[in-house]
Amino acid sequence: MAEKMSEDAQKKELFVVFGGKVVDTRGRDFVDPKKVDVRGFYEKYDEAVGAWRAASQMNVDDAFTKFVIVRLW
Repeated sequence: MAEKMSEDAQKKELFVVFGGKVVDTRGRDFVDPKKVDVRGFYEKYDEAVGAWRAASQMNVDDAFTKFVIVRLW
């Protein structure tokens, strides 16, 4: 049973969606890292994409606000 649990643990993934104002639209340096907006942690990539899309859509008029998805594991 321990073997099965470690296989399942290895298959799990974790994604985080966060964003905020960036210094340069092509870069990834945030203006104020203390004000980064964390939208949440997700086990499924599709859920993370949904959260990213919603956050990005809310800020579509501000080119200097960027949201990203980062795979933690």
